[in-house]
Amino acid sequence: MDIALKNQLIKAVKLAKAGEWDASHRIVQDYNDATACWIHALLHKIEGDKSNSLYWYARCNASFEEHADLSQELDAIENSLI
Repeated sequence: MDIALKNQLIKAVKLAKAGEWDASHRIVQDYNDATACWIHALLHKIEGDKSNSLYWYARCNASFEEHADLSQELDAIENSLI
């Protein structure tokens, strides 16, 4: 993963952690990377759009059920980027 993409995805995670889900979504929807898809999936999970969330989970290496706690999942995504 190139550094520019990594920086954008870290920014998206930080925005999501701050409750700025729309801003985070605007970042990740521009990328097709597995981690971007994971963030995208989580954002739809947060907003309660399960079917859309499942679509995005199918495009990455994570599952909808893997993390029951959303903040722990955001931490896991952030740790995968560091």
